[in-house]
Amino acid sequence: MSFSMNIKKLNENATVPTYGSAYAAGADLYACEGGEVTIGAGETKLIHTGIAMEIPEGLVGLIYARSGLASKRGLAPANKVGVIDSDYRGEIMVALHNHSAVAQTIADGERIAQIVFAPYMTAEFTVADELSDTVRGIGGFGSTGTK
Repeated sequence: MSFSMNIKKLNENATVPTYGSAYAAGADLYACEGGEVTIGAGETKLIHTGIAMEIPEGLVGLIYARSGLASKRGLAPANKVGVIDSDYRGEIMVALHNHSAVAQTIADGERIAQIVFAPYMTAEFTVADELSDTVRGIGGFGSTGTK
């Protein structure tokens, strides 16, 4: 399933997001910094993409790590999953965190993250004195495991 979406290049050197295969869920986002950026061990830097998007109402853009970049070099979004709302029209940027023990350099034009578009629902919250009972009840972290 696909849809058409307007994007704006805020920098002439920006790369339009691309899908790595016919069935890829995430479109790759590219660094647009005008040069290399080094992220020290344990450091977070905001990486520009040079693009803005007109995400359709009813969809959200979710920014995820690229698996190779995260597993091989320790670079992943600092907030784990970035949320781009449909009413945001500013530049898409990725807060990239270096989880490794050594500095990592991002080349201009390198794939830095991926964006997945998903439908969402909003809730109307109602304060209640009681919630319905379930078998699990108030069991929290690890309460459903057998170990």
